[in-house]
Amino acid sequence: MSLQKYICLFLLGGLCMAHESKAQTLGNSQSLLEPSGTQYFQNQYLANPAMAGLEDGLRLNAAYRRQLGGISGAPVTAFASADYKVGNRVGVGAQVMSDKAGLIDRTRVAITYAYRIPLGLEEQQLHFGLSAVWNVERLDVKAMNGDANDPSIGAFNRRDNYFEAEFGMAYTDRHLNVQAALPNVRNLFTGNNLGVDGGGIFFTAVSYKFLPESDEVTSIEPKLAYRGVKGYDNILDAGLNIGFLNNVANVMGMYHSTKSVTVGIGVKAWQTVAIQAMYTTQTGGIKTYVDGAFEIGATIQLFK
Repeated sequence: MSLQKYICLFLLGGLCMAHESKAQTLGNSQSLLEPSGTQYFQNQYLANPAMAGLEDGLRLNAAYRRQLGGISGAPVTAFASADYKVGNRVGVGAQVMSDKAGLIDRTRVAITYAYRIPLGLEEQQLHFGLSAVWNVERLDVKAMNGDANDPSIGAFNRRDNYFEAEFGMAYTDRHLNVQAALPNVRNLFTGNNLGVDGGGIFFTAVSYKFLPESDEVTSIEPKLAYRGVKGYDNILDAGLNIGFLNNVANVMGMYHSTKSVTVGIGVKAWQTVAIQAMYTTQTGGIKTYVDGAFEIGATIQLFK
């Protein structure tokens, strides 16, 4: 089968997944309405399990995001992940997300297996990934200003922790990166919605990396992402990442159809440690009441 047919089949499958997820009104994995800004360029594994082990060696990632004042109980989120390339075809990974917004504490833990199929000599590959996910949601009774003995509060906290499965696939070569992911495969078959609004229904993205022959500009990568979020309109993200000086530094920016913007700057030290700082403006409609959010991320790459 020719490479063009592989790509057509991949794109058709991704569109079918997105359409099916919307038609089924799938439940919520712990993807967020405003996910980590690192998932677009620095740590794509957060958005798609097929990206686990994409690069050589072991990659350790961590990120912390906090809204800059404005309202009590503003969201505070932390992300951590590790992924490792095992041989030429297998990648493994694990990730943890902790999110506190108001009285709700949410924790997500995932372990991932990814497999890739070489298609040609130009770094052309198909990627498939599957994650087993454990979700916990609780109300913080200690922070509550009200009757902590309310039966509905106890009922919420007595809910069983639940498992989810996340499936992703991608096509990559030296320049092109096309992705699609479903963060809630279990709900696709059971129709049992155990989550809350704000969770992901589907994720799709396409980017193309230009590699200029320049000593100053190393890479220019525009990217489009389209994602479904339970309880909200689907969201379009469009942006650009530019690497400088053999990727020692970078700047990035993403516009979101929620009328917010993410901008960031990063630097790499000793070829193993990279730091990324990002700021996301508040979504349209509530900018008068709250400020934006600041996020700091770090990547350590070992055993390349």
